[in-house]
Amino acid sequence: MDVTDAETGPARGAAPKNLRAVVDPVDRAILRVLAEDARTTNQSLAQQVGIAASTCLVRVRALRESGAIRGFHADVDPAALGLELQAMIAVRLAAHARGSMGPFVARIRRRPEVVDVYFVAGANDYLLHVAVPGTSDLRDFVAEHLNRDADVALTETSLIFEHTRAVGRR
Repeated sequence: MDVTDAETGPARGAAPKNLRAVVDPVDRAILRVLAEDARTTNQSLAQQVGIAASTCLVRVRALRESGAIRGFHADVDPAALGLELQAMIAVRLAAHARGSMGPFVARIRRRPEVVDVYFVAGANDYLLHVAVPGTSDLRDFVAEHLNRDADVALTETSLIFEHTRAVGRR
């Protein structure tokens, strides 16, 4: 689970529309190093990308302000927090709610069970990654916070048996 230490820039998950225009090859190198190890020091980061430490500091600050860096995270195993069961829940919104998806996302992302919210293309509108202590907690979350929501037309839950993060990506 990603636990945000610091959030800056646009809302979590959102990126400015002109992000590609503000990120040059040096910025991309900085982002790659930070994606691999967000705890790297500024000095080490500067050395790895071949720029002065002062320049590196300015660039990282600009990347945070532009929204290219959304935050710094600790990748915590949900089981260590007592959240033994994870699931992906596909959510299709009701026709009346499709014009104003923001309120649904604002409500659902505040729920402690929700790890991530993905806005997706296809038959469903969202995928929710959730982590809970057990099956009754998952059932209660779906029944109380999704199926009773007037904006939700359909949910489909898939249990996650194992999660392996891709190498070199965070």
